[in-house]
Amino acid sequence: MSVAHSLAHGEFPTLADFGRDPWWLVLVKAVAVFGFLVLTVLVAILAERKVMARMQRRLGPNRLGPGGLLQSLADGVKLALKEGLTPAGVDKPIYLLAPVIAVVPAIMAFAVIPMGPMVSVFGHQTPLQLTDLPVAVLYVLAITSIGVYGIVLAGWASSSTYPLLGGLRSTAQVISYEIAMGLSFATVFLLAATMSTSGIVAGQGGRWYVLVLLPSFVVYAISMVGETNRAPFDLPEAEGELVGGFHTEYSSLKFAMFMLAEYINMATVSALATTLFLGGWQITWPISLIPGANSGWVPLVWFTVKMWCFLFVFIWLRTTLPRLRYDQFMRLGWKVLIPFALAWVMVVGVIVQATRGMAAWTSGLIFGAVGIAATALLVRAVVAVVGAPAAPPADPADPGTPFDPMAGGFPVPPLPGQVLPGARLSSSGTQTKENADA
Repeated sequence: MSVAHSLAHGEFPTLADFGRDPWWLVLVKAVAVFGFLVLTVLVAILAERKVMARMQRRLGPNRLGPGGLLQSLADGVKLALKEGLTPAGVDKPIYLLAPVIAVVPAIMAFAVIPMGPMVSVFGHQTPLQLTDLPVAVLYVLAITSIGVYGIVLAGWASSSTYPLLGGLRSTAQVISYEIAMGLSFATVFLLAATMSTSGIVAGQGGRWYVLVLLPSFVVYAISMVGETNRAPFDLPEAEGELVGGFHTEYSSLKFAMFMLAEYINMATVSALATTLFLGGWQITWPISLIPGANSGWVPLVWFTVKMWCFLFVFIWLRTTLPRLRYDQFMRLGWKVLIPFALAWVMVVGVIVQATRGMAAWTSGLIFGAVGIAATALLVRAVVAVVGAPAAPPADPADPGTPFDPMAGGFPVPPLPGQVLPGARLSSSGTQTKENADA
């Protein structure tokens, strides 16, 4: 069935279908989206612990509830009832506001995610989507960018060195990978000729964009892991360090809000990947031949299954891959993903113009062939960056650059090549205390 025919029969919502719902239906949909996200977080935390345990040949949670099903709920209740400690010296208004800034944009971003077609709710025809905008994808980028302020302000307001460094690392990380993520969206806009999420889903009625825009999908898949601070890109909150990163000074419900924001962001980027590249709530052939497979409430199941496939990959990566070094991480974003995504946008623009007027299957073959070749180049570049050796150790004969750790008012660690007063470099490149009589 063509997209035009589906639009004419109301299977795919359009921008004109939004803004007509009564207030009570808007409230019901908003509460439903919030409940869907909270339930997803509870299940994701339990699933992560269970899947990681299975991959590591452990049992995982198995005490609370049948098979440990109530473990996530118990952890949430425990965090809410614990005493909330506020360290002395913090900037209290910003310290208390930072978790709110982190979690609210994460929830708001899901407002434009299409979860199904037009359905009937108490006699009202309404799309399974809270709202839509002509620039809905840009809205998601903008609103998720606000969330990083919660992390940065949490580190700053804690008045502690290591949370501050974790917040700054997160800033550099999000800026680096949001650029590549935005460029991967540009190719979708070229094919769909719209930035509306419902319009992008409608444009995939004949073929999913992952088949013709495979390099964009790979760039987005890498970027969304870096955007959510998940392993192997969990540098702001490195679980192997002595401190927890930007939220070291947080406890109780405020700490739980940061965890809630992290898992909701995982659900949001997974849902956005489903919307942009995997046909959204649509199921493909041969299941689509079943009557009613892409109508009514059934597509909500397809949407949820696709989203959970991405969530499973998040868990899989955390279990199997070691953490990248910071230089590898930044080089991958700035020297590989961004230049490649920019070049791929230009290639897609040329192909779109060159295949204008051709049959859909002909342009699809051209996109597929060029996309496979480009993806092979991208994978080769990523492997080269990730496998690059670390910088050689410093020359022990070089005394290094003198460094004052208190010059800015806060104690900060030295950079490579800098030495603390009264210290010298050992043969391994580490700093040792000099003999006082020397």
